[in-house]
This record gives sequence, structure tokens and C-alpha cells, in this order.
Amino acid sequence: MHELSDKQLEALIEEATVDAYDEDEQLTGFYTMLADHLAIPFETTVLGTSATVDSIDLTPGSRIIAWCTRGPHRQAIAILDLPLPTPAPDGAEWIHAYRHWAA
Repeated sequence: MHELSDKQLEALIEEATVDAYDEDEQLTGFYTMLADHLAIPFETTVLGTSATVDSIDLTPGSRIIAWCTRGPHRQAIAILDLPLPTPAPDGAEWIHAYRHWAA
């Protein structure tokens, strides 16, 4: 995926938050877009080790997390901190938009 311009990121942010009245509703908007568009599962590298992102979740602490698995182990990693593989999975533009919004 090519680098998104600020204008493209702003358009995605607008789409995710169009009906949101506060930050919690905006976060829910991003979670919904990720749930609808991010191609899961996908492989990534976390701390030098291959792991599979097999789901995403919205935590009670108002964070979007990716559930990463490797063998019997499962770890939650904040989407803001999740390393993306090259090439990025379909729908990764929503991760970039969320990161841009959260910055």
C-alpha cells in the first residue's frame, strides 16, 4: 500500500467519525471500520517473532487492540503499537487513519 496523504487520511477519519458526538463514539467508529475492512488473519512480526493477528477488540479502557497468537500463546497489542507487515493487509488504511486521528 502506498503512503496516504493527509487529505486521504482526513477523508477516512471523517468517514469513521461522521455520526460521532464524542471521543468514545469516534473510537467506536474506528473500531467498526477496522472490523468491517481489515483483512484478518494476517501475519506480522512482534519483538522479532512471527505472530498472527487473528482478531481485534475494543477494550473497556477505550483502546483498540489486536489479538496476536503464536502457538498456544496469545497477546493483546494496541493497534497504535502494532507493527504492520509489508505488504500491509487489505484495510490497513484504517489503521493509518486511526493512528493519524490519535496523534
